[in-house]
Amino acid sequence: MLQLDPTYLPSSDELLGSDDIPVDNEDQNFLPNVLLFVLESIWKTREDWFFGVDMGVYHATGANPRVPVVPDGFLSIGVERRKNGKSRKSYVLWEENDIPPALVLEVVSETPGGEYDRKLNTYAKLGVKYYAIYNPQFWQRDCHAPLEIYALDAGTYGLQTREPYWMPEIGLGLGRYTPASDPFGRERLGWFNENSDRYLTDRERVESERQRAESERQRAESERQRADRLAEYLRSQGINPDNLPDA
Repeated sequence: MLQLDPTYLPSSDELLGSDDIPVDNEDQNFLPNVLLFVLESIWKTREDWFFGVDMGVYHATGANPRVPVVPDGFLSIGVERRKNGKSRKSYVLWEENDIPPALVLEVVSETPGGEYDRKLNTYAKLGVKYYAIYNPQFWQRDCHAPLEIYALDAGTYGLQTREPYWMPEIGLGLGRYTPASDPFGRERLGWFNENSDRYLTDRERVESERQRAESERQRAESERQRADRLAEYLRSQGINPDNLPDA
C-alpha cells in the first residue's frame, strides 16, 4: 500500500460517510443489511469485526485519499466493533491500523459501476482477500455469472467456482438462497458454515422453533390418543388399565 505522510491524511471527522450517490435498486441496501443482521446474531459475543453498508472506505492507494471507494457491503476482521465505542460514519484505513476489509460485496445495478474492472483493481490494491459481485438481474447483459466470488492470491484475483464458497480466513461461507417465507420470492445472499449449512435469520430461527414446538405438541397429542385407545380396548376386554401389573 502507498505510504503517505500521516500528517497530511485527513481524519474521519473531516471525511464524508459515503459518496452521496443514491442506489438505483433496493437490493443494494436490502441484501447487505440481511447479511449484517444475521452476522450480529451469529457473532453477537465477538467485538473484533465490523460490517459496513454503503459506507465510504478511505485508502491511500489512489491519487486522492479524500476520495473513497463505496462498496455496497464490506466485512473487516480484527477491528473494533464500534470505533472508540461509537458508530463509524466511514471506514478510514489509516485509522484502522491499515486493516483492509476481508470481504467486499458489490451488487450490480442497471447502471454498471465498474464492478468487474475498476473496482476489482482497487480492491486488489487494498488487499481485500475476497471480492463478491452479485448480479442477479443483469448477469447476462454483462456476460458474467449471477454470483462471482474472487479470492486474492499474490495480488491477483482468481474466480472461485464453489457455492456456497467457504472463506477460512473469515470462518464463514457465502452463497445464495431463496427463503420459502419471502412473499416476493426474492433470492438472497446468506452466511454458511463449513458444512454448507446456512445460518438462519432471527425470524427464520423463531419460525423454526415454533414449528419444532408444534411438531412436538402434535407428537405428544398422537401418543395421548394412542394411549386412550389402548385403555378403551383393555376396558372392552374386562381389564382395568389402571390396575395393570408392573412390567
